[in-house]
Amino acid sequence: MTNTIKPPTWFWVVSILALLWNLMGVSQYLLQAFMPIEALEQMSQNERALFESKPAWVTASFAIAVFGGTLASIALLLRKKWARPVFLISLIAAIAQFIHWLFLTNATEVYGTSTYIMPILVIIFGIYEVYFAKQGIKKNWLK
Repeated sequence: MTNTIKPPTWFWVVSILALLWNLMGVSQYLLQAFMPIEALEQMSQNERALFESKPAWVTASFAIAVFGGTLASIALLLRKKWARPVFLISLIAAIAQFIHWLFLTNATEVYGTSTYIMPILVIIFGIYEVYFAKQGIKKNWLK
């Protein structure tokens, strides 16, 4: 039988920030998934071609990444150990999506080098979320 220890206040702050971060990802996914035709028409020809040529597996990876991260963040708030493997799945899905975006498309030609900023931030935060959940398990904050 394992005893759980009450986590410090900063655990709750980080967990809430993780949830907010992942909810921002969900909103970005929903904006893309339900983009009105008017928004597509306002894109340049290169931007629209890039958007419309996205394979279904990339959209699925995006969904798994953001909804998985949100679910894992909720698991943190509920102090559940299964947050870690769900964060890990979310991270792997995000990496798959960004490999396609950065290396298998002409996104950097269309949007420039700033294209790398968000993928790098997402991967750094994803790695931290996995690490944070692992530490929570190690310190018996998660059950």
